[in-house]
Amino acid sequence: MGNALEIKDVTKRYPGFTLGHLNLELPSGCIMGLIGENGAGKSTTIKLILDLVRKDSGQIRVLGEQYTAENLKLKEEVGVVMDECNFPECMNAGEVGRMLKGCYRTWDAEKFAVFCRQFGLSEHKCIKDYSRGMKTKLSIAAALSHGSRLLILDEATSGLDPVVRDEILDIFLDFIQDENNSVLISSHILSDLEKICDYIAFLHQGRLVFCDEKSALLEKYVIVKGSQQELSCLSPEAVKGIRTSSFGAEALVLKDSVPGGYVTDPASIEDIMLYHVKYGGKRS
Repeated sequence: MGNALEIKDVTKRYPGFTLGHLNLELPSGCIMGLIGENGAGKSTTIKLILDLVRKDSGQIRVLGEQYTAENLKLKEEVGVVMDECNFPECMNAGEVGRMLKGCYRTWDAEKFAVFCRQFGLSEHKCIKDYSRGMKTKLSIAAALSHGSRLLILDEATSGLDPVVRDEILDIFLDFIQDENNSVLISSHILSDLEKICDYIAFLHQGRLVFCDEKSALLEKYVIVKGSQQELSCLSPEAVKGIRTSSFGAEALVLKDSVPGGYVTDPASIEDIMLYHVKYGGKRS
């Protein structure tokens, strides 16, 4: 089945920031969540994949090929949704469909019309009169209507209410029922990614902290609770971050390294990111 996306030892340098030696693989038929704090390198990674900025070194292959301006066939197989709707706001959904028919040889007008009806998008209503959720749905409808095998989404669900987000997440799950299809999605809403992702890639300050299967990642860590003295007895190598307060302490710890007798809770994706970024390396 192969990989939908392969990033090998990619580096991009800006003044004051370096995305360094990035290695990622997204298997076909899977959804990967790209997480990290603001400025961690998520949007830079997506721009590199889409050849919107030039990498300094390394290799990127999308659906087995190089994604370049000249590779029109590959561009038709990649659907892109950014955090803002990029269609002219004076247009309506019907006009967007007619415009994109002239842009994509693989454009499926019937599929686009079905998505618009499913999403409740009026064919004649101007985009400027759409809610943010409706604009996102229009972008997704367009991305899914030109034979896409890979969806790339950069904070596409940010600012949407939970009901709309849940509807959109279901669309992504339906999309990958075809094992030739895959999704790369960056988001700050980690609970959404925990619902749908097969893999989680975590960027911090331009470096890849980990890229693991979600199920293995959630099984790998636990939150240990106790006094500061109790937590100080844990192996320093097993503790990935510790938060202390006047009421006690909590730590993100490798599950297999926790002795019996400690109070533990499951760790969420949000816990894992937070402890690595905010509390990493702290011992009291």
